[in-house]
Amino acid sequence: MLLRESYLAKIRGFYDSDLIKILVGIRRCGKSVILSQIIAELKKDKKIDDEHIIFINFEFIEFEKLLDYKELNKYIKDKIKDNKKYYLFLDEIQSVDNFEKVINSLRASIKNLSIFITGSNGKLLSQELSTVLSGRYVSFNINPLSYKEYVSLTNKDGHDLNTFWDYARWGGLPNRCEFTQEIDIKNYLYSVYDSIILRDVVKRLNIKDTGLFDKILQYLIETTGREFRADNIIKYLNKKISYETLYSYIDALCKALILKKVYRYDIAGKEVLKTLNKYYVTDVGIAQIKNNNPEFKSYVVLENIVYNELINRNYEVYIGKTKNGEVDFLAKKDGSIKYFQVTYEIAGHADTMAREFGAFKSIEDNNPKYVISLDKVNLSRDGIIHLNLIDFLLSDEF
Repeated sequence: MLLRESYLAKIRGFYDSDLIKILVGIRRCGKSVILSQIIAELKKDKKIDDEHIIFINFEFIEFEKLLDYKELNKYIKDKIKDNKKYYLFLDEIQSVDNFEKVINSLRASIKNLSIFITGSNGKLLSQELSTVLSGRYVSFNINPLSYKEYVSLTNKDGHDLNTFWDYARWGGLPNRCEFTQEIDIKNYLYSVYDSIILRDVVKRLNIKDTGLFDKILQYLIETTGREFRADNIIKYLNKKISYETLYSYIDALCKALILKKVYRYDIAGKEVLKTLNKYYVTDVGIAQIKNNNPEFKSYVVLENIVYNELINRNYEVYIGKTKNGEVDFLAKKDGSIKYFQVTYEIAGHADTMAREFGAFKSIEDNNPKYVISLDKVNLSRDGIIHLNLIDFLLSDEF
């Protein structure tokens, strides 16, 4: 089992806090494993016994009756027998209607309880939940395996291009690494996708025309990294659909954490432009089974991988709007800004080199600027740093 230390390091300081610890991420990205690793640490380092650890996974049939929030509340309170610290773990909490009422009640009424919850739905990040819990929580975004984690889990050579392309093609959902045959990997990814769509989208929105919904998702995947325009997708569908319905479907995909919306940032004006956005996929493996665009397997997937890596490294990521165009990513963290261009290769391609390095020309500040590609030779110039993509993914410098 891969110890997901990058997440545990962020959560450890809150183990005994009365703040509610919320772990949010797409289904099968490894949230349950992180909970099990937290429990293991509590037992080993704090000597917490089993009676003071309450673990409920709402996908297990034995906890089916606890999907009623009143039953859940009673069950947990009945487990509290003394004044020692208890640790409560509620896995995939969004399965419980009105779960926030239970969480808020427990937090207010039981002082010797540390609460951890996980979920695969954007509701756990919503303003609605924040209002109900009165800000008494801390949230952690859990993502599929980074490339570095994937290499550690599989014990493969991270600098081998075959290793990289396996990751680029099939993504970072941990359980997919158990399979070696393409058909088995595809079947697993389809099962995850179906689970997300059926549980978190179709059922919640009561969608009747699942074929239409699927075409919307396919379009967004096939146009990953392009500017989103509602008129273009309606033309592609070749079917009458209201803007309201279209946006409700796309919003549902984002709340199910399949897609992430990325806004543009006006570099000169220093403001976020929320009328202009693009979409990237949370896991490129699921994207691969849902698209028919061969270009996705080249530069687009590389761009998506860099976006996901920046998110993994806790950057706030935007599309950088310049005076004459844009740069792929503007990444902000700890008050600093970095700019990134991503492409397949530039050595021997004069036009590509001019385009990728030239994208920074109208940016007048001195923040670091990077061009990332699969080239193995260092092509840095004019103060712009060139990075090999695999070296970037495996490095600790960012």
